Amino acid sequence: MRKAVGLDRRRDPHRVLDVLHEIDADVVALQEADKRVGGRGSAIPHELIDEYGLYTPVHLGVRHKRPLEKTRVHAEKLLKVNTRNIGWHGNALLIKRHVGVIDCATIELPTLEPRGAVLAELLIGDKPIRVVGMHLDLSGLWRRRQLRAILDAVDRRQQRMPTVLMGDTNEWRVAGGCLRELNGDFCIAPTGPSFHARHPVAALDRIIVHRDLGIEAAGVHMTEAARRASDHLPIWARISV
Repeated sequence: MRKAVGLDRRRDPHRVLDVLHEIDADVVALQEADKRVGGRGSAIPHELIDEYGLYTPVHLGVRHKRPLEKTRVHAEKLLKVNTRNIGWHGNALLIKRHVGVIDCATIELPTLEPRGAVLAELLIGDKPIRVVGMHLDLSGLWRRRQLRAILDAVDRRQQRMPTVLMGDTNEWRVAGGCLRELNGDFCIAPTGPSFHARHPVAALDRIIVHRDLGIEAAGVHMTEAARRASDHLPIWARISV
């Protein structure tokens, strides 16, 4: 979501939430959801998410180190605002209120610059499902290491459950590069190209689904609002457990 800055170079968190309402997914993975400077707070104010009412963030229990932390906490209480991050290294997960959270975690990724992924084990109805939100490196070598680290972290989880990986892979190739790490255990939802929003030619954003799950439908959300909200178009998939 590029810190809620659209192609018109305006920061408009309302627009991001409007697009999410159009899609109406049970689970959303966001990339670049936190600001990169200052307090690194959420690009969408927490109060605004609450006001819209459709989603709640998965609370990961982590915060980036921020300058003058004690002063910031005091100022937030005084002004009754919330500037904490919504995710981890920009990755965040939003869920509808009927979705339960069994557990969640952050994943440190090997890289030259700070990067991470977020993981949540959810309960939708009586069906457990694990989701991972990720934003991989621009370097092909680091992408492979990062995806391998994510898959290893999933394997180390105590509970076995079907898993979905979602996010910006930065992988231009259809089946090569870091995607080779999937080794047949996962399949990629046929969403189509989502980058660049003005003229999408590359499927950099992917929803990667474990073979225990079924993909009923998938695509790219191409409304007028979505084309303005970011340089990437949102992708979606309807999955059966």
